[in-house]
Order: sequence, then structure tokens, then C-alpha cells
Amino acid sequence: MGKHFEYTHTVGFEETNIVGNVYYVNYLRWQGRCREMFLKERAPEVLADLQDDLKLFTLKVDCEFFAEITAFDELSIRMRLVDLAQTQLEFSFDYVRVNQDGTETLVARGRQRVACMRGPNTRTVPARVPDALVAALEPYTA
Repeated sequence: MGKHFEYTHTVGFEETNIVGNVYYVNYLRWQGRCREMFLKERAPEVLADLQDDLKLFTLKVDCEFFAEITAFDELSIRMRLVDLAQTQLEFSFDYVRVNQDGTETLVARGRQRVACMRGPNTRTVPARVPDALVAALEPYTA
């Protein structure tokens, strides 16, 4: 499998439910956070474009769970580009628990489809994926 962009995270108590397992919505939050950190670290030009009129709309997200995680588990969220169309992108996310002995366990896998739009909030239209984003994502193609 291709190279991935990695966001690391330590699970906190506030991310768990009353029985101590991570609440499912956090997996989706971590997808967004991973995507944000990618933009910050690898495509800062796109962040400036987002301050102008570029919008990245999340069209679809999903997550499939394989194992439970709890507070203070160390996670590696690994993002790859799965599909690049003229106006849309699709990412995959592997959620990997990094165990204390150095081994890794795949605990979940997710996907996210994003559309690029431009224009004022009341009149957005589809837009091409910015060249700077395409270039930044090139090494992370699945």
C-alpha cells in the first residue's frame, strides 16, 4: 500500500462513553483533524485559499470498526488519497492502535469524500481541486 500521511492521537476520557469505549463520532472527528493537519503541514497554500473563497464540503463519511479502543490508547490515523476527480477527492483512513510493545493493531477503517466549491456562501459552485492540493497529495496515493 502507498505512503500515508499520519496524525497521532492519544485517546482521552472525554472521548469515551459510560462503559469506557470510544464513542463512534470521535472516529469521524479524527478524520477531519487528520485532514486539517495534512493541510497545515503539507499544503499551507490551500489554507490561504480557504480564507478566500475555496470551500471543502464533506459529502460522505464512513467507518468500519474491528476492535475497541479506550482512554489512553495511542492511535495513528493514516490517511491516503483513494480517488481524485476534477472537483472531488476521496480519502481512506486506517486507525491503528500502537501497542506498548511496539506492535500495531488495525482497529478501524474509514473513508471520506470531499467536494471543492468556490463562491460566496449563498452561491457556491463546483470548482477544480486546487493544483497545490493535488501536488501535496501525490505521494499519498493509495
